[in-house]
This record gives sequence, C-alpha cells and structure tokens, in this order.
Amino acid sequence: MALPSTADDFVDIVVKSGVLDRAVLDPYLRRLRAAGVLPDDPKKLGAVMVRDGLLTPFQVQQFRQGKWRGFWISGKYKLLDHLGAGGMGNVFLCEHRSMRRRVAIKVLPVAHAKDAAAVERFYREARAVAALDHPNIVRAHDIDQDGRYHFIVLEYVEGASFQEIVKRGGPMDVDRAAHYVRQAALGLHHADLAGVVHRDIKPGNLLLDRQGVVKILDMGLARFFDDRDADLMRMQDRRQILGTADYLAPEQAINSHTVDIRADVYGLGATFYFLLAGRPPFAECTVAQKLISHQMHEPAPIRELRPDMPEGLAEVVGKMMAKDLAARYQTPAEVYEALAPWTQTPIPPPPQEEMPKSGVNLRGGGLSDARLATASNSAMATMPWLNLPPASVFPATTAADLPATAPGKAAPSRPARLLWWAAAMALAAFGGALCSWTFGRVLTACEGSRPQATVVAPSK
Repeated sequence: MALPSTADDFVDIVVKSGVLDRAVLDPYLRRLRAAGVLPDDPKKLGAVMVRDGLLTPFQVQQFRQGKWRGFWISGKYKLLDHLGAGGMGNVFLCEHRSMRRRVAIKVLPVAHAKDAAAVERFYREARAVAALDHPNIVRAHDIDQDGRYHFIVLEYVEGASFQEIVKRGGPMDVDRAAHYVRQAALGLHHADLAGVVHRDIKPGNLLLDRQGVVKILDMGLARFFDDRDADLMRMQDRRQILGTADYLAPEQAINSHTVDIRADVYGLGATFYFLLAGRPPFAECTVAQKLISHQMHEPAPIRELRPDMPEGLAEVVGKMMAKDLAARYQTPAEVYEALAPWTQTPIPPPPQEEMPKSGVNLRGGGLSDARLATASNSAMATMPWLNLPPASVFPATTAADLPATAPGKAAPSRPARLLWWAAAMALAAFGGALCSWTFGRVLTACEGSRPQATVVAPSK
C-alpha cells in the first residue's frame, strides 16, 4: 500500500489493519474536527492518536510506512510494540482480544521453522516454562501456530534487563546486586526442583520489574533430565555449544547436553561479577579465548575492581564461579543461603530512570477498549511483524506534532500522581519483604526433600 500523504489516507490504513474500526474512529475524528485540532499531516495525526491512547508509537510507525497486515496474531492477539529480537526470534508486546491482558509473544522465524531441531527447541522452551510457576520466573500462557509461524505467549514483564541497566548506569551498588542475585537463585532453585537446567543464565536473561522483582526469562536452552525427545536434540546440536560465551560454565563448553544445575550456578556467578564490575569476567577476549579462559584462567579479582565489596561476599562470587564442579556451590539453594548475611536490609524499588519509557499507553474503558475490528484470515496472509530489525524506534513526539488543545479527560495533577506513586511503592516494598521472608521459610522446608541433581550421560 502507498505511503499515506493525508490524514484520510492514514485513517484508511488504520481501518484496513483491523486495529480500530470506523465505529471508533469516526466519532473521535469528529471531536477533533469540531475542536479545530484535526491535523491533515499523517505524522501529526499519528502523534495525536498516540497521545489520546488509541494507537501505540510502533503501530503509527508501521502505518506511516503503508503497512497494514499482520496486526493480529492468530486472530487473538493485537500487536502493540516490538520488544526485541534474539537468536530464537522476534518478541512483541500484544494484547489479548477478549481478556485485554498484555503478553509478550515470541515468534520463531520462518527460516528456522524449516529446521527440525529449531522447532523442537522452540517447543521445548514452551514446555520448560509451562512446567515452572514461580514469582522469579517468566510464566508461559500458551503456545500456538499461525500457518507457518510458531509462537509462544509469555508473561509480559514491564522492566529492564540487567544488561540494559548496567549498560546505562554502570556497575551496580553491592547491596542491590546481592539482593537481585539472591532472587534469581530462588527462581533457579524452583527450576532445579523441577529438574530443569536453563543453560543460558546471563544479564540479558534476567529482568527487573518496577517493583524490584527479578524474573528469569528465555528458557530456550533449558533441558529436562527426563525428556524422552532429548536424543533428537543431541543429534541435531552435537556440534554446537549452547549458551553465551561470556557466562558459559567450563563443563558446558565441552558438552552442553550433560550439564546440571551447577552450570546455571556458574552463569549466575558470572552475572554477579558483571553487575559489580560493569563488564563480564573476560570482556576483552575473543569468543574462542573466552571459552578457554573460563576453563583455565581466573578473572581479575572482583575486590580489585570493587574495593567497597565485603571480602566474604567476594568469596561467594568466587565459589559460584569455581571451575572445579566439586568446589562450586552444588545448588542454587546453597547460593541463596550464602547470600543471606548481605541481604538482611530491605532495598527500595529500582529508580524510575532505570525502567523503560514505554510509549504503549492505550486507554482502558475508552474509545479503543470495546469496539475493535475483527481481522480477517486474508489479512493475515502476509505478516511483516515477523521480519523486523532488532530495534524499531518511533521518532520522539515533539510539541510541534501536537495541537494546542486536545479533547478528552484531563490528566491527574502532579501532586495526585506523586501521592499515588508513593503509596504504590510503599505497598510494593512491604509485599516484597513479606515474600522474601516467606520464600526463605519455604526454601528451608523444601531442602530436606529436594531430589539430587543428576548428570545425564551422553547417548551412545
């Protein structure tokens, strides 16, 4: 479709996409026209509709490029934003048509769908996440297929990864890092009890939400000890090293398929090092050198980089990253207990500047809530949302893009917003402290009955 040059062209594309229908748009446009603030420029109209909560910046970006297909995934999930991309596909923020629940949808690229090993690994991710139900692990809601496209529906976490936080703000405060790593250890303890090894614990796979809760995501490399389909994965991936070189346990570089939970303990230790140092243990090396260094060399002592760090806590980091399996903490539960002395004082929620400034602010109970158009099957024939670059950024809205006045309800006053925010943060801090105390008691009770970690021998 041609690029829109007028407001009418832009509205036609919006309607054709199925994101909004005329029953929603026509009254809204009449209000803008009656107020004398209906711009004819598509860019300015898009900015106004984002401001008023009818569209998201990502949707407007696509519409301004003349794209209208693929805004409904499997007819159930409305596309709101592009969250990122990785080796296993693109990730999108979507909203369920009926439930209005926001979810993250991970889509397997079509090229990978032709690879039996890639498809199997993708479904293994869904099974692994579905088997886990814990506050520190991203939950899976559904797995589905739309034609050639396979996707998994995940819990949406509004927050930032440790990779992003450290990249923007530098090394983390010691107390904060200890609290966050302890939360991650609690999530891994739950996975360990279920017999699941993540195999790719790293800063980019640990999310921090606005309340200060750590969530482990991306179970694409997880592996069940008793998975009967494991032979297929061994056969297809026998020449591959699964994991990320900066945080890879020594034994995982030798054989990715026989590692146990101690590989995740190592990855969490290397992540702890990253949070404190602001860089991975062997940052300056090539990939090959990193693999060798993890097996044969020690990184720079963490206390040389962070003299403010207690010696006992530095010893915890070192033991998490011990190259000798016998010398390493044997379970995440041991890491959780080891970090207890440095996590007795509660910490506040993360500062708002560390959290993403999302442009997704659709109205609830308003024009965009109940009268959404139904996307036809023919409209799903082409899905451009599957082939987006890793970063699709909508240009920032400027004052020149907006009319002088806008229809609709006035926003709450600044004092009211601050009062609400303070109350919410106090409640979140109390809830976090209560959860941490409860989890500690449950963990202690579980330790006596937890199954021993098992090393799976390679198939012959």
